[in-house]
Amino acid sequence: MSFSAAILADQLVEFEDTAGRPTRFVVAFSGGLDSTVLTHILSTLSDHDKRYSDVPIIAIHIDHGMQKDSADWGEQCAAMAASFDIEFKSLPVNVQLESGKGPEASARDARYSALHAELHTDDWLISAHHREDQAETLLLNLIRGSGPAGVAGIGSVRRFGPGWLVRPMLNIDRADILQYATNAGLTWLEDPSNADRRFDRNFLRHEILPRLKSRWPDIAARLQRSAGHAGEASALLVDLAKIDLEALGSNNARLPIDGLTQLSAARQRNVIRFALRELGLSTPTAVQLERILSEVIPARADAKPLVSWPGASVRRYRNGLYLLPAKLADLIEPAPVDGKEFQLGAGLGTLRLESTTDSGLSRALVDAGLIVRSRVGGEEIRLQDQLHTSKLKKLLQEEGVVPWMRDRLPLLYSGDRLLAVGDLWLAADAVATPGVSIRWIDRPALH
Repeated sequence: MSFSAAILADQLVEFEDTAGRPTRFVVAFSGGLDSTVLTHILSTLSDHDKRYSDVPIIAIHIDHGMQKDSADWGEQCAAMAASFDIEFKSLPVNVQLESGKGPEASARDARYSALHAELHTDDWLISAHHREDQAETLLLNLIRGSGPAGVAGIGSVRRFGPGWLVRPMLNIDRADILQYATNAGLTWLEDPSNADRRFDRNFLRHEILPRLKSRWPDIAARLQRSAGHAGEASALLVDLAKIDLEALGSNNARLPIDGLTQLSAARQRNVIRFALRELGLSTPTAVQLERILSEVIPARADAKPLVSWPGASVRRYRNGLYLLPAKLADLIEPAPVDGKEFQLGAGLGTLRLESTTDSGLSRALVDAGLIVRSRVGGEEIRLQDQLHTSKLKKLLQEEGVVPWMRDRLPLLYSGDRLLAVGDLWLAADAVATPGVSIRWIDRPALH
């Protein structure tokens, strides 16, 4: 199969059945052959197919800091993106080599955690994985003792934070990608670590797969079929997880402890993994998952146990098991709310202001200018059904807001006057009909 903009566009259209229309294309851009070809095709897509001419593109390069030339690669990637006439951003990350997962997995976790934080609502994060990558992943996961989801290999489309992670090149051979790059006159970066056979994936790529291919030339396609069969088994586990999640209240971010403990250990693990994936968070190792079952779930209701790993964390508060990003944004520094949306930071979602015919925040107050900030202590607010003001601290305790979110709640002010606490409460003297509703998109679990 040759590779072209038309083939890529058709695959993207197919993904819309699951992911809907993309807000932006966010390309995971390493500067290597595969991501360079993907980025080039996307940059020229509107010339061949008008269906995506209005979708902005941004290439994001992750600097893992693990190679002495990594800063230079970022500069070269910036130049390549400029030649493609698309937006570019380079993000340095701190790879947790002490995670116990090994350098490859640790780098991957750091990379996806950084990309997760950059996504807006309904963005598509596009990755350039191809058919040989799928074969390598299946073999690696078999060697690691993975279950059906691991043997299913790389999925083509799935939820990822507020957006979607899509891989439109999984059915494309690397030879076709190379041919496209040659025909288009593209240049790309060669990471010398890709030849280092100390890394498991490189060992498979350079030592094992060539030998398998010499015996079975279509080995990548065969492994892809096996991944498809495992994917069916994995889909059945997903169906079971959905059934269990619905019985638990259908809240991915908060699973009730009393309901979880009614399930077998295997079903507990299954529903926790599923809920984490639905939230776009990284899944734990078997050891970390066992710690959740043995330390967090059976902990005292008044305890505050925590298990974390790169890309996610799990906490308990009262009867809830909370699934969270590994790091929530620090406290919100006072900032003006310009426009209709305000990004609150990693793991905290977005505030959106929308006109409504019902009661809401006074339009006059909104037009006069709002400031968003976190708690500093001592805040008071009078709610609509109250005669007197109440301490915000007391309201949060009575409402049962989880401790780690109490200081991260976005508070909306007009000058020194507290008007709203996230989407929880409005001050009585700030309400008007019609008004402006406050929607907290991708809000972390608060209760």
